[in-house]
This record gives sequence, C-alpha cells and structure tokens, in this order.
Amino acid sequence: MTSLKISEVIEGLELKLLAGKDGINKEVSVVALAKPGLELAGMLDFYENDRIQIIGSKEAAYFHSLSKEDQLSRVDSMMKKKAPAIIFTKNVDVPKLFIELGNKYDIPILKSFYMTTSLFSELYDFLQAGLAERTSMHGVLMDINGVGVLITGKSGIGKSEVALELIRRGYILVADDTVEIYQVEKGVLIGEAPDVLKKFLEIRGVGVVNVVYLFGVRSYREKKRISIIVELDKWSDEAKTDRLGLKTGRRKIFDTYVSYASLPITEARNTATLVEAAALDFKSKDMGYNSAEEFNDLLNKHIIKNQELENEKND
Repeated sequence: MTSLKISEVIEGLELKLLAGKDGINKEVSVVALAKPGLELAGMLDFYENDRIQIIGSKEAAYFHSLSKEDQLSRVDSMMKKKAPAIIFTKNVDVPKLFIELGNKYDIPILKSFYMTTSLFSELYDFLQAGLAERTSMHGVLMDINGVGVLITGKSGIGKSEVALELIRRGYILVADDTVEIYQVEKGVLIGEAPDVLKKFLEIRGVGVVNVVYLFGVRSYREKKRISIIVELDKWSDEAKTDRLGLKTGRRKIFDTYVSYASLPITEARNTATLVEAAALDFKSKDMGYNSAEEFNDLLNKHIIKNQELENEKND
C-alpha cells in the first residue's frame, strides 16, 4: 500500500510543527480527511483515526466551550487513538492541551497558513497525488495550447528537439525523458517530471538545459493532465496510415483510455508542426468539431451528386 510520511506532508504544505516531533515519520495511506467535531463531543465510536485530523474555527470554538475536565478527557481519548497528525487552520490558536498531549503521544500537532476550505483542498490534492498508483513512461510531456501532449517514440528519434522547438513557439514543458503518471480518478491522468529532472531538457549535442533560465518561467509547469499520446515513427512506405483521420486510436494507462496518434516523420517533415497540429486537432474535436468527418461528409455528398448527374445523362 502506498503511503506518505507526515514529514513529507509538512514539507509539501509548508506546515509548522508545534508538537509531537517524534511522530513525523508516521505514515498516512488514506486520502480522505476528517474534522473531529463528534469526537470532541465525546462520541469516539466512529473516530476515523487513520485520517489526518483538521481543526478549524468551529471545532476550536466548541472545544473552548467545554469544561477543563471535558477538554482533557476528550482530547486525551482522541490522542490515544493515534491519528497520523492534527492540523490547526490559519485563524485558530492552538490550545496548550494539544501541545502537551501531542508530545505525550507522539502525534504531530501542526499549524497551517491556509483557511479551512483551502487547507482541505490543498491537502486533499497533495495526498491524492502522493498516494496514487504511479507508472513512468519514456517521452516528453508538453502543454500545447492547454492540451497535455505526451510525445513518445524510440530513443534518438528527436523528441527533445521537438520539445525545444515547441517551447520556442511559446508552449510549455512539463517533463522530458521520463514522465511519471498517476491516475486521479478514472478518466483523468496526470503527468509530471521526477524531482531530479524538473525544468530540465536534454538536447543531444548541447547537453542538459534549464528551460526556465533559457525561456523564462512561462516555459515550464509542474504537472499537466494527459489528453493525447503522440508517437513519433520513422516513415515507411509500407506502413498503412489513415489519411483522412477518421479512425481514433486509444491507449490504456491504468483504467483510463487516452487518445493516440502515430506520426510518421522524415527529414522533410516539420515534426514540431505536426505535433502542434495533432494537439490543436484534438482540441477542436474535444470542442465538437471534427475536420475529417466534415471532409468525409462533403466527399460523400460530392460522390452522390456526381452519381445522380451520371444517372440523368444515361436516362
């Protein structure tokens, strides 16, 4: 089972550790989060102690309405259940009791600079990405006019050089060489670069370059949803290709099918332009317009019209 250490959560969300430092190596393996309102009211039968607990203004207000005895007994009962961590939101002052018991039970007591709603959103996305099953593919991931394009092909075919030209045209690099992919939900795949490769692009004959330094911050983004896979293949006269583009290819990654296009390339073809065209064509289809279908309809109408004229002549 995939898990994250609390120390990774602290670093990822820039949380402040107030107590329970000996518990930061504890692991969390559940994406869902919890707000311990019922637990502070004394109902611990359904306490979800495998989840990170978030205490916002409402929970804090209820806590302060309790007597000292109830505060101690209920928080102590919660702490004994060993939740991975307890996070207090931006506008909540952390009670000393949580500090004391956090140290006693080695439960990290954390402080966030996010308000409750924002914290839930940011932390959920962080856990979802960190705990998702992952795979990696050899290729380049680009954001081309909002379309996540995963460029694949055999080593040395020129994927990085295509990426360089696309970046020069104003498009955005996400990952070069190795693309880590995880599924947020069925139908949604996210790609990103491994930590060591973030912002870097390898150009054979030049070396490894940092695209942010060369082209500015707009040339790079951390992650992107993968919409289409474009595979670069060397041109072959014997290969059969769909010249109209009526057939839609697909590739399966985890439980998600992704649009797929194979681009035969030669020295005479501008590969970057072809990849750009494939991305823009995908976007137009996604918006409801299909050039190939329109051309096919016009062609069929033209054939039918010619047949009718031919029949009239024969009559």
